[in-house]
Amino acid sequence: MFVPQKLDTNAVSLYLRDRLPGFDKPITAQKFNTGQSNPTFLLETCVGNYVLRQKPPGVLLKSAHAVDREFRVQKALAGSDIPVAKMHVLCIDSSIIGSDFYVMEHIHGRNFNDPKMSEISNQSRTAIIKNMNRVLAALHAVDIDTLKLNDFGPPGNYLERQIRRWTKQYCASETQNIPAMNILIQRLKLEMPIDDGKRALVHGDYRIDNLIFESAGTECLAVLDWELSTIGHPYADLASVIMQWQLPSNRDARGLSGIDRGALGLPSDTEFVEEYCELRGLDTIENFQFFLGFSFFRMAAIIQGVLKRALDGNASNPERALKMGSLVSTFADDGLKALDQKNYYF
Repeated sequence: MFVPQKLDTNAVSLYLRDRLPGFDKPITAQKFNTGQSNPTFLLETCVGNYVLRQKPPGVLLKSAHAVDREFRVQKALAGSDIPVAKMHVLCIDSSIIGSDFYVMEHIHGRNFNDPKMSEISNQSRTAIIKNMNRVLAALHAVDIDTLKLNDFGPPGNYLERQIRRWTKQYCASETQNIPAMNILIQRLKLEMPIDDGKRALVHGDYRIDNLIFESAGTECLAVLDWELSTIGHPYADLASVIMQWQLPSNRDARGLSGIDRGALGLPSDTEFVEEYCELRGLDTIENFQFFLGFSFFRMAAIIQGVLKRALDGNASNPERALKMGSLVSTFADDGLKALDQKNYYF
């Protein structure tokens, strides 16, 4: 669950002792081994546990690892239909521990690293995926004006903006030429559908491993890792779920390809999307193949950045980062396959 990484607990305590209970006495910190973006630590104090999420040290890509945005969106969602951890303190003074960070509530529950969820029953798997879908639909239905998040993302074509941004990020972290990625980028630019005007709060990396569920139940207690959240197109989040499921079912990719989902109580891609449509009152989703291709592209760009940080020596989990980096070409190939599914719509 944890991997070693240094955190200056004395500096953390000095900063937080007048802001939160428990930091006037010695604390311990353990780093979670999940997540490749912002290092995340469990803080154990005499009055209970907290979680600290920190921007990585070192030279970073512009606009990446914005912990202040994570803090803002989760604080805004408090009390809504979207379960989030309680936000406690945001520190944007990098002199304290070397980079910006925030401290939030520690949610007691269970997290599934693999969508197969092999350790639980079929009935529980079915219920958990239904809750995952319910929370996603609720997220896309939130009123961004009421939550004062209408400025959380720039106006205009979300897909165009994202493709431009992640192409730039990918090129800035490129370590070798991957022909499939170059082709995918060009096709996404050429085949982009006309903007349909749909705007919603989007998570940006909505997957089973970014959710916390009840320890002995199936209710979702918190959605984690909001680094990529913005105002964008809701179908991109939906495609992110399907993208992961279409990956190989090995330890590194953690997908469901080749798995008999029905035998495990898991829905097919079509069943999940149709249930999402029912929850949102939608008749159909067109151009879904493009959103799926885009999701593979964005994840390829993200893990390329993870690989670059590993090679530069500032990855959150270097060993896993190097393994993930080897999958960039796989994501690019799958993105091209998704775009070729011309009749892929719901």
